[in-house]
Amino acid sequence: MKLNSYLCKRIKIENNKMQRIPTCKEDVGILSILHVKFKRYIMAYMSQEGYDKLVAELQRLESVERPKASAAIAEARDKGDLSENSEYDAAKEAQAKLENKINEMKATLAEAKIIDTSRLSADSVQILTKVEMTNLTTKAKMAYTIVSESEANLREGKISITTPIAQGLLNHKVGDEVEIKIPRGTIKLRIDNISI
Repeated sequence: MKLNSYLCKRIKIENNKMQRIPTCKEDVGILSILHVKFKRYIMAYMSQEGYDKLVAELQRLESVERPKASAAIAEARDKGDLSENSEYDAAKEAQAKLENKINEMKATLAEAKIIDTSRLSADSVQILTKVEMTNLTTKAKMAYTIVSESEANLREGKISITTPIAQGLLNHKVGDEVEIKIPRGTIKLRIDNISI
């Protein structure tokens, strides 16, 4: 499957700088690669609480999980021939995943911008606002706080600003009725209250 030339502007990332390179005629796979590379360069707006939680989790991974991973590799290495040692391979793979997670967290923290909640307004829906709404089809009431991707936790009623529901609610005011496309179809919501 070929991409249209206007969709296929490739970006080359070197020395933490993005550069546009000539139009390509490669397959869709390039978009997946670019998405992964761009994801780490997106600025993350978050609350002070979310930033502090991310820092604490990073410290836990570096001080507790990283030594565990190293110990697991050392233990597996002591069991003999590395070419036929599946425990060693599994431990190395687990360590690689852990290091990737640590690097992603560091990149997120480096790009994080903490939002001053005292400067937010409850006039319209925006990041860090709590939105109470009614599903006009089922008459079910729900409330979500719109947060950054790293702070999202559905059990706590926090949804990522990148979700379709959050995107559909942004900049709307109390009383607005909004139709939002979600993976299962379309929902119609009425905004009942906005608070910080």
